[in-house]
Amino acid sequence: MKKQELIHLHGLLAEVGNDFENRNGETIRLDEYESLGVRPTSIHKSKTDHKAAVFALADAITTEMRATEREAVAPRAD
Repeated sequence: MKKQELIHLHGLLAEVGNDFENRNGETIRLDEYESLGVRPTSIHKSKTDHKAAVFALADAITTEMRATEREAVAPRAD
């Protein structure tokens, strides 16, 4: 993945996190992500820095989503 694509993904994940917080009223714990000091707008940071931030942000979002999941949806084919 190119750096520009990774930065775009980083921005999209940040929007997903914001949307999740707005919809559920839950705050996502972003301790690891924030400790990296890399934001989607930090275009001067390296590709490796953005990759680490994407993984940390995705992990934080999915952890919070699992914690607030009310009921598992059974998979089925229609």
